[in-house]
Amino acid sequence: MRSLFKDNVVKKLASVRAGLRHAFAVQPVTQPLAIEDVQLLERIAETIVRRGMAAPATMFLESMGPMNFLGSQALHFLTPIIDCAFNVKEVEQVARLLERRDTVTRLISIIEAKSAPRAPQGAPNQ
Repeated sequence: MRSLFKDNVVKKLASVRAGLRHAFAVQPVTQPLAIEDVQLLERIAETIVRRGMAAPATMFLESMGPMNFLGSQALHFLTPIIDCAFNVKEVEQVARLLERRDTVTRLISIIEAKSAPRAPQGAPNQ
């Protein structure tokens, strides 16, 4: 009887372990972003640079990078409330993008590229 109970508990624990193994899995980086996703990241970066917030945004994104998945889950949770102020489709798109580990680094690189000083046209190369 004791062996039967022990075997049952071991099987249940193995089942729970197998179920939780992929519970927090995120999409691999190898999948390319959709065109709409890249366009949204470009718009976000352009807005940040236009408002002169490139440096603070970059610092914030780099410090909060490991928390992007939790941020995406918070956005999914708050979508009904955020619906009043923002476009729900874009909020869901941002939440889906934050589930990927490479999105924050990609957004940082876009912000840095857009905020980089440009040489005036017609200036000779040195």
